[in-house]
Amino acid sequence: MRKDVRILLVGEPKVGKTSLIMSLVSEEFPEEVPLRAEEITIPADVTPERVPTHIVDYSEAEQSDEQLYHEISKANVICIVYSVNNKKSIEKVTSHWIPLINDRTDKDSRVPLILVGNKSDLVEHSSMETILPIMNQYSDIETCVECSAKNLKNISELFYYAQKAVLHPTGPLYCPEEKEMKPPCIKALTRIFKVSDLDNDGILNDNELNFFQRTCFNMPLAPQALEDVKNVVRRNMSDGVRDNGLTLKGFLFLHTLFIQRGRHETTWTVLRRFGYDDDLELTQEYLFPMLKIPMDCTTELNHNAYLFLQSVFDKHDKDRDCALSPEELKDLFRVFPYMPWGPDVNNTVCTNEQGWITYQGYLSQWTLTTYLDVQRCLEYLGYLGYSIICEQESQAAAITVTRNKRIDLQKKQTQRSVFRCNIFGARGSGKSGFLQAFLGRNLMRQKTIREDHKSYYAISTTYVYGQEKYLLLHEVIPDSDFPSDSDLCCDVICLLYDISDPRSFEYCAKVYKQHFMDSKTPCMVIAAKSDLHEVRQLYSLSPAEFCRKHKLHPPQPFTCNTAEAPSRDIYMKLTTIAMYPHARLRCMCTCNRCTFCICQNLLNSELLRSVKTKLYTAVINRLRPCVDELGAFLLADEESSLIHQVHAVTHVEESVYMEASADSAAPRHVTQGDMKSSSFWLRASVGATVFAVLGFAVYRALLKSR
Repeated sequence: MRKDVRILLVGEPKVGKTSLIMSLVSEEFPEEVPLRAEEITIPADVTPERVPTHIVDYSEAEQSDEQLYHEISKANVICIVYSVNNKKSIEKVTSHWIPLINDRTDKDSRVPLILVGNKSDLVEHSSMETILPIMNQYSDIETCVECSAKNLKNISELFYYAQKAVLHPTGPLYCPEEKEMKPPCIKALTRIFKVSDLDNDGILNDNELNFFQRTCFNMPLAPQALEDVKNVVRRNMSDGVRDNGLTLKGFLFLHTLFIQRGRHETTWTVLRRFGYDDDLELTQEYLFPMLKIPMDCTTELNHNAYLFLQSVFDKHDKDRDCALSPEELKDLFRVFPYMPWGPDVNNTVCTNEQGWITYQGYLSQWTLTTYLDVQRCLEYLGYLGYSIICEQESQAAAITVTRNKRIDLQKKQTQRSVFRCNIFGARGSGKSGFLQAFLGRNLMRQKTIREDHKSYYAISTTYVYGQEKYLLLHEVIPDSDFPSDSDLCCDVICLLYDISDPRSFEYCAKVYKQHFMDSKTPCMVIAAKSDLHEVRQLYSLSPAEFCRKHKLHPPQPFTCNTAEAPSRDIYMKLTTIAMYPHARLRCMCTCNRCTFCICQNLLNSELLRSVKTKLYTAVINRLRPCVDELGAFLLADEESSLIHQVHAVTHVEESVYMEASADSAAPRHVTQGDMKSSSFWLRASVGATVFAVLGFAVYRALLKSR
């Protein structure tokens, strides 16, 4: 919407142009009228549309043709004034003024015209019969107003219609010759309908219509008003209302009716609320709201954004299979001016067996877009109507800007949910296979991927200590000798080499020494294609020696040549390292020589397991008689208490009972030998527990020192 309106008044001399301006300002007819009025600015709070308005007068006596042409080029709307009692001034409208204005304006951006018949107080008849053929001939003419500067008749209405012609023009919306809306208007209103159709059933029910009404006009419709609207559509269209809801055809008919009845402002209010400008294009301010991102910070979707995207997914997943078929995906993106996701997306995120993007893959792709290109994500959310549906000021409310990574390192904790891993490796080392294996695809499935559908990214979720995190893998093309800043800026580096290629590791060592040896970014070496025969690498150090020298984790074996989906353990380790780069993580080798491996093998040995099992069984067997004795004693005590509470026994019976109880309990007493035996095993179990605790403490101390 324009921030101001510039109105130019032109016409033959003595038709009353200056009088109209002065009557509007002073609210009375001037006794003396100058040749030309100075430019007047009406403040926004005075005008009906709340927009500052500049009114410019033209005088043939005081201004040259060049000045007139200049004013025509600056004007937003031009009022051609004629005198209703002067036929010559009416003829000049078509013979001089309209051709002059059209010659000085572009065909694609014609200025709206308003015909103003002044001095209506001097005649008893109307000039509309003469003017109507002119209005039908020229589509640029918005309306015609008859007024009187002397009687102040329709003066305010004249300038209101001039404002309205600029702020709510008919031209972009409606074609008078064909008496129907123009295709760009239909396209915009169709998108608005689909965004407002929250359940995607093809109709706007009462709740959706009320939400639409509140969104655009800040007030709901009364139930009777809703029925009246639907009745109007029913009377004019057979398929405008279905299941007591408004269809797309009915929605478009209503706006056609508004325009035909001169209520353009209603349609324009709807269009502008959904982000459209005067050319029926979504504005840059709507699609790309301001979002400040400091250095070393990343962007992620917040919880509300994920809820919104989930609702969009559920809205279009009609068969409820937790995946979007090509038809469902196409339907989801109908509100976009183009298809945003290409075939490479199916090789970037998880898909089902049919190759359709799953719910997890759908959210992963949105996460990827937000991380790599947040402006593109804001644009996509704008097309989906995030700010309207979620009642937010803009799409920027869906974005979380993470804190600086250096602060995370200082505090030794992070609140981020997305971690980036850049993968370096020589050509043919298996980087693409490593990416696809992350998406659960073994070598057999990877061979079906077309070369032109290949993706250099892969993203999915992993779990670190029970927390769901996104790991973003990026394959760095090895052709460039100098990687870009985006290739070097990440959370963890993966150096991948082919164990069957003797020259593969040399590239990894070179990259590490040039770019990451003095970096704080954690690195991990991956020994890919571990199912093949390992050959000696043609480098001064073996991969294991290289890692030991530079204090890296030992090379991690990996293969995607499996019958089932490849293991995801390596990706969990990468995410853990990225999430806790400050921590010294537990050893991940299998050398059987380091302290960790020796302790781990000891704890997992069959001898120690059998000793633990036998000790546990012996302790339980020895303690069982004591437990049974204690349980019997407690049970007898409870029964005795109940007997004393319920029955009144005599003293003789009580003494007899006590004797019998004592005699019967005697054989069940634990002997002194049994007591010594049980105490021995009790002391043994306590000692074993203390020994185990001390052993674990020593084990932890050894790991810490390592």
